[in-house]
Amino acid sequence: MTLQLHPFRIITLVICLTISFTTKSQTKNNYTLWYEKPAKNWNEALPISNGRLGAMIFGRVKEELLQMNEQTLWTGGPANQNPNPQAPKYLPQVREALFKDSIEQAVKLLHKMQGPNTQMYQPLGNIIIKQNAIGEATNYYRSLNIANAISTTRFTIDGVDYAREYFTSAPDQVMIIKLTASKKNALSVTFKVNNQLAHQTSTDANKDLILKGKARITNDERGAQKPMVFTDENNCNGMRYEMRVRVVKTDGIVTTDSLLNINNATEAYIIVSAATSFNGIDKCPDKDGKDEVAEDLKYLNAATQKNYEAIKTAHIADYTKFFNRLSLSINNLPAINLPTDKRLQLYKDGNEDFGLEELYCQFGRYLLISSSQPGGFPANLQGIWCENIRPSWRSNYTTNINLQMNYWLAEQCNLNEMTTPLIQHILRLAKNGTATAKNYYNMRGWAVHHNSDMWAQTNPVGEGGGDPKWANWAMGSPWLSQHLYEHYLFTNDKKFLKDTAYPLMKSAAEFCIDWLVEKNGALVTAPSTSPENVYLHPNGFKGTVTIASAMDMEIIWDLFSNVIEASKTLGIDAPFAKLLAEKQAKLNPLKIGKKGNLVEWFDDWEDEDSQHRHVSHLFGLHPGHQISPLIDSNFANASRKTLAIRGDGGTGWSKAWKINFWARLLDGNHSYKMYQELLKTSTLNNLFDTHPPFQIDGNFGATSGIAEMLLQSHLKELQLLPALPSKWAKGSVKGLVARGNFEVDMAWDNGQLLQATITAKAGGNCVVRTNVAVGVKGAIASTKKEIISGVTYYVNTFKADAGKSYQLSAMQ
Repeated sequence: MTLQLHPFRIITLVICLTISFTTKSQTKNNYTLWYEKPAKNWNEALPISNGRLGAMIFGRVKEELLQMNEQTLWTGGPANQNPNPQAPKYLPQVREALFKDSIEQAVKLLHKMQGPNTQMYQPLGNIIIKQNAIGEATNYYRSLNIANAISTTRFTIDGVDYAREYFTSAPDQVMIIKLTASKKNALSVTFKVNNQLAHQTSTDANKDLILKGKARITNDERGAQKPMVFTDENNCNGMRYEMRVRVVKTDGIVTTDSLLNINNATEAYIIVSAATSFNGIDKCPDKDGKDEVAEDLKYLNAATQKNYEAIKTAHIADYTKFFNRLSLSINNLPAINLPTDKRLQLYKDGNEDFGLEELYCQFGRYLLISSSQPGGFPANLQGIWCENIRPSWRSNYTTNINLQMNYWLAEQCNLNEMTTPLIQHILRLAKNGTATAKNYYNMRGWAVHHNSDMWAQTNPVGEGGGDPKWANWAMGSPWLSQHLYEHYLFTNDKKFLKDTAYPLMKSAAEFCIDWLVEKNGALVTAPSTSPENVYLHPNGFKGTVTIASAMDMEIIWDLFSNVIEASKTLGIDAPFAKLLAEKQAKLNPLKIGKKGNLVEWFDDWEDEDSQHRHVSHLFGLHPGHQISPLIDSNFANASRKTLAIRGDGGTGWSKAWKINFWARLLDGNHSYKMYQELLKTSTLNNLFDTHPPFQIDGNFGATSGIAEMLLQSHLKELQLLPALPSKWAKGSVKGLVARGNFEVDMAWDNGQLLQATITAKAGGNCVVRTNVAVGVKGAIASTKKEIISGVTYYVNTFKADAGKSYQLSAMQ
């Protein structure tokens, strides 16, 4: 359920003109990352991707480096569905130990329940472009325009202006390179390819430069490296791959030896394509894999039939149909005309740059469009961009916060199609997770643990030595189910709810029912962790495993609430919904501790690290909907106290989560403080978030947080400007989406809402909460004035018709 607003006709015209002007000026001036020097390292390179094929562009003058990725190039092969047949017998022993406070014994037993670690995402290779030019470069410029997803490098050598243009086309599934020189026949370059995997390079009769090879059959750790093995006796594991570089058009001379050479050209149009043998998560990528050569040539030959302008036009049209849906203007100021790295440094030094804050917000949307396209896989820990064969945390799917954070922005920032890869992967996880629930626990439903990968591995990882505080966390399926229901809430797609979301949610609920056990009249989880954190037990030991952590209880409460509501919406499964309501009422309750904090563990124990990066016990505040200042000030204040104890530090993604937390607490200034902290202390020069190292969830989480400052709808009403920072005194936003499938445009001044337009995509009851009295045009609205915790709110309710827009304007 969601809300809508509307101004009068003349005000509506003002809104349209303001937003239109803002969009044009921002697109021209403020949606470009640009620099006056090449990237010194990977963390300064610029990312482009079509969701499958990605590149990091360094912008080097005489030896350009393009580091390439293909989304399905992972180590290993199909996940073992029953890697630890002895696991079920240990669960009763674990629970017995936990109920006796024998935590050390429980940890030892949990080690015996672990299985293999996940596979690793791999880099595809490097394209090196060596330019034969004598002299030093001047007038250097390197950029990424996120308004059209095109990267450009320009420089001058010996009076000749050179330009390189790069983009990756989703419609044509290739990367395009265009090289030009201002002087006829002044362009001479050589292309070389290589990587760190097993590979061969060659050229063919078409003068294609080819890199092909195989990924490793298994994984390892950077700190515990294994021999690099590329074949197994069953010819199952080890993904095959191929990448080709082809000169499609040039006025120069093209030759090949071990390299691809272009000499005496004025311009050159090059296509890069790539493919792997991936043929599904249940197929051996070697013996049962697709023909990667045929797949590669399919993309390349089809693109070769089109001219450069046709491919570029199709690329821009496809990308902008997503990107242009949302625009944001903060204080309506022009962009600062300085390189992005210099702007970022000035910001870190304490200078205001509202344009940089807008750019970073939209950069998050750019990264999601680029790394999560329908038909592909979800964005991993690094989106799609990865340079290391042993990447940090395997560049996998970490499901105790990071994968979920990647998608918080998608629905509310008008990119619901980008959730398709996540939804499709949840289906894969549910299939494998059903086997895990049965084989590990003898339980119904589906289970997902802390780590997963492209192969949808769902078992507890750790290989018998992983710390249970992360390895044995088992709440992946109920948390991921939240994304299924959120997709329904934002789209009102009842067919999706009935056919896809509800069956998966119900199955996850069945797992939770079986996972819960009774203690002292309450239902608890055992074992339970608060991901990656450690408590200090009153008996003098450090503990990582407990029962009924607050996070577990909140996640299960959230799932049960959503399944009950979905059952009612669909008019099915009333007995099951009744059972869930009974179970929900018996869940171990949330508690407020002696410091006024929300209790994280089974009891009010101290943390080993009071400022730990995870704040898992506030799941009910965000992304859940159990805690809010509008529901219960006691638990909201306990959440506030918890955040005060945790502090404003942490990793990049931790700061991003805190932006969302503070926004949900309706504290725009503290939310903004966390946004500033992220930009100042956890942002690289290419605007990637850093953990450290680079981890993309912080980018996505921050964009989500900005949306939460401007619009919230998790409580079945549209709350407009719920957490607007005082520094953002004036501005406008166009294209935010609220649950109920309402699209919202707003303008504000002096920190107060001026006007808003709400378009009902699906129709239904619309409830709008504002901090100022408003008039609604286009509907008969009932108005109620509320005072909550000393704050005055105005709540307007009206019936919205599908396809109709409603205007809301502040009353003077």
